Amino acid sequence: MIEVLLCAVISAFALAFGLWFGFRLGGKRAREDFERELGTAKQQAERILDDASAKAQNRLKDAEIEVKQKLLEQQSSFDEELKSLRAEQGEIEKRLRKKEEQLDRRAEALEARDAEFKNIEAATKKAVKQAKKRIKHAEDVFEEATAKLEELAGLTQEQARQRLLAEILDDAKLGAAREIKRIEEEAKEEAEKRAKEVITTAIQRYAGEYVAERSVNTIVLPSDDVKGRIIGREGRNIRAIEAATGVDLIVDDTPEAVVISGFDPVRREIASLSLQRLIADGRIHPSRIEEVVAKVSREVEQSMKEAGDQAAFELGLNGLHGDVLAMIGRLKYRTSYGQNIWNHSMEVAWLCGLMAAELGLNVKRARRAGLLHDIGKAMDHELEGSHALIGAEFLKKHGEDPVVINAVGSHHSEMPPESLYAHLVMAADALSGARPGARREVLESYIKRLHDLEQISASFDGVEKCFAIQAGREVRVLVDSSSIDDEHAIVLSRDIARKIEQELTYPGRIKVCVIRETRAMEFAR
Repeated sequence: MIEVLLCAVISAFALAFGLWFGFRLGGKRAREDFERELGTAKQQAERILDDASAKAQNRLKDAEIEVKQKLLEQQSSFDEELKSLRAEQGEIEKRLRKKEEQLDRRAEALEARDAEFKNIEAATKKAVKQAKKRIKHAEDVFEEATAKLEELAGLTQEQARQRLLAEILDDAKLGAAREIKRIEEEAKEEAEKRAKEVITTAIQRYAGEYVAERSVNTIVLPSDDVKGRIIGREGRNIRAIEAATGVDLIVDDTPEAVVISGFDPVRREIASLSLQRLIADGRIHPSRIEEVVAKVSREVEQSMKEAGDQAAFELGLNGLHGDVLAMIGRLKYRTSYGQNIWNHSMEVAWLCGLMAAELGLNVKRARRAGLLHDIGKAMDHELEGSHALIGAEFLKKHGEDPVVINAVGSHHSEMPPESLYAHLVMAADALSGARPGARREVLESYIKRLHDLEQISASFDGVEKCFAIQAGREVRVLVDSSSIDDEHAIVLSRDIARKIEQELTYPGRIKVCVIRETRAMEFAR
């Protein structure tokens, strides 16, 4: 409304200024026109003012109506809230009255109990006074009796107590020593018996395969004509095969056969499969040879990965790192004294699980330690050090269980065992490696090892005879009793064992038994 009035005033002022300016310029006629226009402008201004005043009155009335309506609404809302608050206040007052009644009842009960306790307290004080009188009387009687006993025994009370305690202590020590000795003997007998039962049960429940040592593969040919194609012009094909696979290919007078020789079983396997495919395909030339060898190499890598997955699946193990599974698969093509390491690891895992079940231990943890105990052999040709320590370090980097890591690192006593699982792995490893047919050696290396074993044992002073027995797993040393006493016999057995460890390579463990005896002889004439 103020804006409308302002606009009307400005319009009238502009019109008046225009007329005045014209009047100044136009003279009389202009003044008449000015007066006429001024009158018209005044009429318009009055009309505009009247209209604005009417509109302002209407708006004012509308605003008053709107304010009254809002006040009514707020009054209604306030009344409803007030009603709700009064209802809540009534409920609160009801609850307070109930609580007051409950508190009154409790106060009455407490007053009754207080009165009862006061009565009990009075009776207790009376009983305490009587008890004190009786205790005083008893103490007087005890002192009188003690004085009489000391007079009769010739000992004071403290001296008698010390003598009695000394006698009881001596009897207790003697009884405890006897009991400890009995318990140790029983525990030793029971432990030995139980260990034999566990190992026997595990052996009976698991049967492994016999193995034989190999360093060559023989490929059967469809005919002797294929030999010439394998050799190629001026031997180029055979050189290509040897260069691509890293093995020696022997083509001799053996009918319909070619021999692949190599110390690495993975290379022999790749060469065997490649040669078989080349023979079946018929296209044998250097470029084709490289292509087939590359393809077979990828397939062998995949088969090793599948072997790791298969081992974990068969043993029911999960959570193994991918790199750990790949290393387990590589053991499929590695051998130790003719024994396949993958099969050996599976054997050890099953044996550990069986013995753990007999002892009430975690079967899956025992299987895990058994499966991984020789994982270092998958990389010991690439790294320096013992395969046990290499495997333990590898597993540690991949977040393996510390108990399993210790069992792997200590299964050849290169790390102190810290759990029963470590001892289970040692026992299962020895069982798998030492059972009949598990490992084979060529006759010459076997005889040489036994000869070296006896020679090392006989190199020490005081040794009269020595014998390698049990297929070289035990050496018995007979010593001169006049120059070696019992303490030196213990030291000698340890020295012989250390020298054998330093100078010989052998599977499993070798027991060194030093025997010292004294013989007394006399003849009856």
